[in-house]
Amino acid sequence: METLLLWGFYILSLYAFIPGLISRLFGFRVFRRGTTENEFALTFDDGPDAVYTPQLLDLLKKYDAKATFFVVGANAEKHPDLIKRIHDEGHMLGIHNYIHKTNWLMRPGTVKKQVAMTGQIIKSVTGMETHFYRPPWGIVNLFDFSKRNEMQLVLWSSMFGDWRARVGRERLARRMLKKLRAGEVFLLHDCGATLGANQTAPAEMLAALEQVLQEAEARGLRSIRIDEMIHGTAKAQMPKAVKKGKDGVPALSWFKKAIVFLWLLWEKLFHFMFSLQTTNKENPIFHFRVRTYSGDPVALKQGGALRKGDQILELHFDNKRLFDIGSKSKSSVHLAIQLIRNVEKTLPELAQYITKHPALKNVKALYGVSLINRGPEQFGFTVTDLPDGFFAKSTKVYLKLLMRVIHPAGQDRVRRHADQMVPKLIVMPIDTLIEQFGEDGSHRRLQDHKEHDAAIEASIPC
Repeated sequence: METLLLWGFYILSLYAFIPGLISRLFGFRVFRRGTTENEFALTFDDGPDAVYTPQLLDLLKKYDAKATFFVVGANAEKHPDLIKRIHDEGHMLGIHNYIHKTNWLMRPGTVKKQVAMTGQIIKSVTGMETHFYRPPWGIVNLFDFSKRNEMQLVLWSSMFGDWRARVGRERLARRMLKKLRAGEVFLLHDCGATLGANQTAPAEMLAALEQVLQEAEARGLRSIRIDEMIHGTAKAQMPKAVKKGKDGVPALSWFKKAIVFLWLLWEKLFHFMFSLQTTNKENPIFHFRVRTYSGDPVALKQGGALRKGDQILELHFDNKRLFDIGSKSKSSVHLAIQLIRNVEKTLPELAQYITKHPALKNVKALYGVSLINRGPEQFGFTVTDLPDGFFAKSTKVYLKLLMRVIHPAGQDRVRRHADQMVPKLIVMPIDTLIEQFGEDGSHRRLQDHKEHDAAIEASIPC
């Protein structure tokens, strides 16, 4: 039962809830608002529609406005003539899945297939690939984030309820005019056939949109494609210098502070649900819990193997401590050295804790998963690859996001060394821990710190 709860928590938190919350509140890894002087962006979901999309294209042409259409693949397949017209008239085409179904209810492979199918339909008609994607209802998951290098995720800054006919054109126009300003990304719909929408709602939207386009023209505002807005925003933000904090370490932006706050809040919830323990409540580096190992056998370098059914002490880095170390580190090398020294101090505490708690006598090994896996061998850990599967893939994405937050070089480090950002399984037999770090054991002596730090510096890319 506990295992089911754990997997449920992992899936809901890592796969759906946290990515959705972060993207909605802070625009993390998605584009939802621009920085422009005289432009806004009209975006239309769910089409093309045989009745309303042609009317919309006529209206856009009348006011010389450009827009972005996030099309449903099944609809695009039925109306290739409309896809061609959208492209020929200078608008942008994006993907909105092959069917209008939330990504939370589909496996990563299914989402990938739907995106690929829709992209192929667009390419077969226009001869051009699209790299813009809006998930249905704007609900992102962990693997939507992982597609950042392939697809630009696009949400919106203003939504008006235009899929409901009862809102009416006048009220809809007032809502849109209230938000009409540079940088806004409008979410509208040129099809009313999806779940929860009204078939005739686009007619009301079209009438309201004409009022908005008239007003935009009067104010000197023009509607542009989403790719143009993204490019213009990037150009506008380019001159901004990176602020430095104490000791030359980059200062945190409000955005990163918000991410850290949510991340630590989630950690507290995780600790509460699974009753994690620590050897040092005031200044912890590890938290842990006892559980039964259920994976494939892991051969240990000391001999023997960790097998399904064995009791393990599952280790979790303290995220607040991890962040504190990362935010004060000036480089990759400095971060690695600080982490290794902290682990070195904690392992004797862990050995003594296990020795003093008879309830842990059946625990066979320490067990953890980490991207920070250069150096654990010197303590007696076996480092090995995670078995392929959902857990390995989701862990890789999550830990890369984590590294962007804690690492001194942040996103740049992850981008430049993506091939090295691979989570590994680290395992140490309890007997080895007690022998090397227990009070009565030989207590392993590491190299002189200067030699040790030099070895780390030589093995870790900056």
